[in-house]
Amino acid sequence: MNRVFIGIRGEPTPEGMERVLAALRGLEGVGEVQATGPAQVLVEYDPQTLTVMDLIRTIREEGFLAGML
Repeated sequence: MNRVFIGIRGEPTPEGMERVLAALRGLEGVGEVQATGPAQVLVEYDPQTLTVMDLIRTIREEGFLAGML
């Protein structure tokens, strides 16, 4: 499993952050997801199943811009 910190542009509301966390947790290959700040998440993922861009794309689908820290 790999780990990556992803920053989310702006300050998502608590509800928005919950949507992002739930979307990431719903991906096959994601082990652990946690908010490490108001606009940052730590994701543990299987690199055989997902790429960092897959994770970022999932966050963007929830309406937020994101990028690796």
